[in-house]
Amino acid sequence: MTYQKIQDLLAEDRPREILFTKGREILRLEEILAILIGTGIRDYSALDLAREMIRQVDGDLSTLGRWGLPEYRKIKGIGVAKAAVLVAAMELGRRRMDYQANATVDRIRQSADAYDLLKSHLADLVHEEFWVIYLNRAARMIKKECISRGGIAGTVVDIKLILKSAIHLQASSLILAHNHPSGHLQPSEADKQLTNRMLAAAKSVDMLVADHLIISASTYVSFADEGWM
Repeated sequence: MTYQKIQDLLAEDRPREILFTKGREILRLEEILAILIGTGIRDYSALDLAREMIRQVDGDLSTLGRWGLPEYRKIKGIGVAKAAVLVAAMELGRRRMDYQANATVDRIRQSADAYDLLKSHLADLVHEEFWVIYLNRAARMIKKECISRGGIAGTVVDIKLILKSAIHLQASSLILAHNHPSGHLQPSEADKQLTNRMLAAAKSVDMLVADHLIISASTYVSFADEGWM
């Protein structure tokens, strides 16, 4: 196969040529995005569109990962089809992260293990969700489950539903988790009250609530590590 010199190619084709000749590791972020975008519009190449996208998120790939179809479509030149490709690519990356975590975390020995299992689900959300990890006596995960989805400021949690699932799964302990889209990791008074209610409810059926994590875009805080439970 004969390749053209990169400088002789149209701007649209240069990222693909770099991929073919030098490998994916060499590609810059705007070049990866340009390959996904495919083609530009009059006076704007796919690279130009990619650079504008990066400019709008100040180079933060995590922020870009939280974008949905409406946000991508606000970029001039990004229609429904291009936006769908970009959203799908970000989702594929999230699922790969989740697959790797499920494959490598054998048992939960510390809060970081629980965080690894949940960060792909919660880190990039712009709304709040509440999840539970159900564990057996060996601290191995039986199941992880989203209990509720809410808005930016909170979500409603039904303790009875959590206990019902735990009993059905014959779980010995639980790890609670929810995200704060704002990025603030300090628990609210409602977070503390829910944790205490969940501790009491689990104790009544001879189960343990091992931890409660609050997760943001790039980090987390653990109630157990901080001595809050």
